[in-house]
Amino acid sequence: MKSLPLAALVALQLALAPAAEAKLSKAESGMAKTVAAEQDRSLALLEKLVNQNSGSLNLEGVEKVGAMMRAELEPLGFKVEWKPMRDTGRAGHLIATHSGKPDAKRLLLIAHLDTVFEPDSPFQKFVRKGDMGEGPGAGDDKGGMVVIVAALRAMQAAGTLKDANIEIHMTGDEEDSGSPIEKARADLIAAGKRSDVALDFEGLVRDNGADMGSVARRSSDSWTVTATGKSAHSSGIFSAAAGDGAIYELTRIVHRFRTELPEPNLTFNVGLIAGGQQADLDAGGIRATVTGKTNIIAPVAVARGDLRALSPEQIARVKAKMAAIVAEHAPGTDAKIAFDPGGYPSMAPTDGNRALLTKLNGVNRDLGLAEMAPLDPLKRGAGDISFVAADVDGLAGLGPYSTGDHAPGEAVDIPSIARQATRAAILMSRLSAEKR
Repeated sequence: MKSLPLAALVALQLALAPAAEAKLSKAESGMAKTVAAEQDRSLALLEKLVNQNSGSLNLEGVEKVGAMMRAELEPLGFKVEWKPMRDTGRAGHLIATHSGKPDAKRLLLIAHLDTVFEPDSPFQKFVRKGDMGEGPGAGDDKGGMVVIVAALRAMQAAGTLKDANIEIHMTGDEEDSGSPIEKARADLIAAGKRSDVALDFEGLVRDNGADMGSVARRSSDSWTVTATGKSAHSSGIFSAAAGDGAIYELTRIVHRFRTELPEPNLTFNVGLIAGGQQADLDAGGIRATVTGKTNIIAPVAVARGDLRALSPEQIARVKAKMAAIVAEHAPGTDAKIAFDPGGYPSMAPTDGNRALLTKLNGVNRDLGLAEMAPLDPLKRGAGDISFVAADVDGLAGLGPYSTGDHAPGEAVDIPSIARQATRAAILMSRLSAEKR
């Protein structure tokens, strides 16, 4: 049997949803058809976005991707603003607003323009491989931006966009945020305070083949422990005069972290460790220069790591535990812990977030799709939606499914673009019809 074109196959799949379950309105059915009919257009946009390098440090490249998105959003009736962020060391953010009925709920859509692949990466071009589209940022997050555009175009065609209040923030530094982060995320945080719902268009997560709903994201913080000791001949190690030395002290601290800190939804990693007669970190804290000899007790040792937790309370509690461990010194040593400024906050699994997932599952039922269970937050990293999580209910993972993110070979599952755009268009249309 001759295979159907992808757009026709998507339309057929939606049309064959169980009749007893499908309860779409005429406008909603029209949205599903528009998304399917425009699949080739969506893929062309994805290829164009992917082929423009927009590594976080390629400021001109990020601006060019922002201009591409402006060209998509302005014809849909959005007022588009480019917010420069050169003073934070990054390109800037694209902010687009659409005004609908004054009493309708205000939706905040979140995505990002940048990728982890800088211009010197050998991974630069979009390549179609069957149902997969391989390329830098194809899933994270250029596929997410394509889902937004496809959903909004479907809403416009169905007549549900005209009354919708939607604000879109596409940040230019999600993968490597500008500094100070308070300035880099000020506009997004302010948008969260005036919104009723936040929808994050980073990638869909699948667990054992099932699409999952993301009602939570963990935080991301970095820490540095610096241990010091007395430099002396190695033969005197452990003596009252010399003490344990910096490396033993740092080892003791890291071991206590590993054995005393573990609790549900918490991870902490040691990513870099160095010690000796001299140990110096570079300005970015990612490289160390070390000298030492086997017969000299090391006077300095440094460890760098991360910390990921699910709620502000858990973050504060764990940081206090870490500080208490560091404060208990072995003989002849000292140690300090410092937490980097500018970490990502958590998105806790609130009742409001779960209620949004229930509404998304209503869309799934009416499309004849399986319901999406809440994803274990251990399987989801930090993201921009966390900056607004304290102020507004939200859902993450509304972008397409992808594999190999952040590495050469990253690839987006092409059929998931239409599925996610259809879900998003119907969900946003229903939310936009609700009063504030």
